Amino acid sequence: MFEIMLASFATFFATVGPVEAAVLFATFTANLPRSQRNIMALRAAFLATLILFVFTLLGQPLLARLGVSIAALQTAGGAVLALIALDMIFSPLGTGFKLTVPEGEEALEKHDLAVFPMATPLLAGPGAMSGGILLAANAGGNTLLIIGVLLGLLAVMAITLVLLLLAPEVSAALGVTAQRVLMRVVGLLLSGIAVQAMFDGIRASGLLGGAG
Repeated sequence: MFEIMLASFATFFATVGPVEAAVLFATFTANLPRSQRNIMALRAAFLATLILFVFTLLGQPLLARLGVSIAALQTAGGAVLALIALDMIFSPLGTGFKLTVPEGEEALEKHDLAVFPMATPLLAGPGAMSGGILLAANAGGNTLLIIGVLLGLLAVMAITLVLLLLAPEVSAALGVTAQRVLMRVVGLLLSGIAVQAMFDGIRASGLLGGAG
């Protein structure tokens, strides 16, 4: 259980991006009083956690109804996470800026940022959703392992909430260089998890003569 908790924590930490989310949140809410900013942080963290819980618990059964096997899900999910990891490692800006230009402009004009862009797509984005589905699939229906996945998710979201509440201080304390180093280290760890997921999916598919 500890192993899957650690994998869950690493996957969600990389795909949710608590540090980069806090930096962007500080930018979006720079002119708001701290009380209002804290309420937005609480709402964003709660909504993102709810979204990721739903995708983690119900994503794989829904895909199974559509005829998507666990092997295919592991391979595809691993590929998605690998692309995210490569972006974190090699992109000049890391994955700190998950919004397109139009989304960023719209976000700056909104008064309530809790739902968009904070809860989704910044916190509960496609990468985090895919990661949750993949981790649940890897649990193979084992209730204890699924609880481990959810505990890893909760740990990441708790850290995310703390960093959002301290967003101005986090933004001031972390320079661009420190953010890039952190994202590259986490990206490297995520790449290992992604490749292992693809190996497991290919092996389970029986394409290479393994167990089907």
